[in-house]
Amino acid sequence: MTPAARERRGVRVPLLAASAAAWALLAAIPSGWSLPALCAAAGWRLPSADEIILAFAVAPPGMLAATWLLMLAAMMGPTLVGPLCHVRARSLASRRGRAVAVFLAGYAAAWSLAGLGLAAAVLALLPGGSVAASALVALTAVVWQASPAKQSCLNRCHARPPLAAFGPAAARDAWRFGFGHGIWCVGSCWPLMLAMLLLPIGHLAAMAVLAGWLLAERLAPPVPPGWRWRPWRARPILRLAAARVTAVRARIGIGATLRGGRPAGGRAT
Repeated sequence: MTPAARERRGVRVPLLAASAAAWALLAAIPSGWSLPALCAAAGWRLPSADEIILAFAVAPPGMLAATWLLMLAAMMGPTLVGPLCHVRARSLASRRGRAVAVFLAGYAAAWSLAGLGLAAAVLALLPGGSVAASALVALTAVVWQASPAKQSCLNRCHARPPLAAFGPAAARDAWRFGFGHGIWCVGSCWPLMLAMLLLPIGHLAAMAVLAGWLLAERLAPPVPPGWRWRPWRARPILRLAAARVTAVRARIGIGATLRGGRPAGGRAT
């Protein structure tokens, strides 16, 4: 094994272990306290605006932040092998741990800001649980997947900027690299993340599918930006949209049945 391959394995194994641990913790967290569950908590009916706002108000902020960071570690950890190898290769041996920590802090800061924006979008879109809102998000994601802007963000995720090896500049460069890399990651997949958060059920499974999809996208080589319709890029979005519509219709039918009514198109007996 070459030194470069050994170094890459030394980065990949801890990242995969951390990702696996994050998945295990997410699976163990009570469903009502995770961010996606709060976004879609509805019991047997669709949530109202007041209920969604109340859910965010009563949930401990620390728990919301922790579950968001766990989601980040679980889904995005495997995509950071290349950037972390770059940070380590450009750092002195005595400062590598510090440089990696600063990079990860910058990356987490970018995604934390994105989390606030996504939560605000959920609060704006979810009240009423309309199929129209879900369809709009799905359409936005499909268009974004084919857009030049999407490809530009993906290309920037492959950037490996020069990094200072020592002094205050080393910490500054590592932070800028981490924060900038996080921003371009957000730019490449924000519609997919929003679609996932809007799902009323099956969040863990949707996260797993989306994590694999994002990793596959990240491993693809950069190409010149342009409008490119790639059906394989649209499949996970359409699946998320179909799951959302099916769940909404099922809840409407269940709610009507529990109230003694009848589902749309049915006949009273």
